[in-house]
Amino acid sequence: MAMDVHVRDLRYFVAVAEELHFTHAAERLFVSQPALSKQIRMLERQLGAELFERDHQGVRLTALGSLLLPHARRVLAEWAVAAEALERAKADQLATLVVGMSTSPGRGGLLPAIRSRFGEACPAARIELRQVSWADSSAGLADRSVDVAFVWLPVPDEERYAWVVVAEEPRHVALPETHPLADRAEIDFADLVDEPFIAIPESAGVLRAYWLALDDRAGRPPRIGAEAANADETYEALVDGRGVVLLAAGNAPLLTRGGVVTRPVLGIAPSRLALAWRADDRRPLVRAYAEASRLASGQHPGRPTGPTVKDRSRPPR
Repeated sequence: MAMDVHVRDLRYFVAVAEELHFTHAAERLFVSQPALSKQIRMLERQLGAELFERDHQGVRLTALGSLLLPHARRVLAEWAVAAEALERAKADQLATLVVGMSTSPGRGGLLPAIRSRFGEACPAARIELRQVSWADSSAGLADRSVDVAFVWLPVPDEERYAWVVVAEEPRHVALPETHPLADRAEIDFADLVDEPFIAIPESAGVLRAYWLALDDRAGRPPRIGAEAANADETYEALVDGRGVVLLAAGNAPLLTRGGVVTRPVLGIAPSRLALAWRADDRRPLVRAYAEASRLASGQHPGRPTGPTVKDRSRPPR
């Protein structure tokens, strides 16, 4: 039946139709002339129609052959596009996905869970984890040094990115264990407003503002006691008594070394950790990691933080 015609048969037919010469068409296709003639005969029998007239004057298309030609060309063109797309997808699946992060997303087994699901979808792909300074709140997405990144929301230039939230955690405050507020089980943010704060670099933009809780200060500017671009610098500033710092609950172990304690903060919204990617990046490998992150974090497909939807909302107030 016609539906069983192979792409190869159509390619042979088009070559003969364009050359109107079996020998020339065979040379173009790198096959023997007898093999080509046999294949065309089999195609004609399969279709139940003569496609060429053959006589001592040469080869000509029949009316049915002329009718088939534009359709055959269109099928071959579409197949070429599909084959190219498939090759690109195969190359993507064999590639290395670079995952940026400013702090470890390994809380609660999240990272192994994502890796497991991603490995099922793209078993040949490699993952490379890359640590990025807190100075870059996009964790490498902005300068395209990574493919996807674990970032704290909000991100600067948010129109450039799409993301799925993978964790929501209360904000805590880290402070020296000798601080007057350190003996409290919980601390109201109102009691921290006048404290000097350790800030991430100004280049972090809106994320610096978020970790200074600017929206919760009723217009009162923060006192900056120090700047820090990583956990070690932050810890040193804390034990040196240069200020306090807000952080996600899951990051408390980064700073609770000797001389530093962390306490939950009341009166401010929780923090949100997201897996983000550039919104115009449609590569299958990126989409597969986003989907693995959604599944591992338990996000429901219909929620606006799904990996095919750009979640641009700010943390609830």
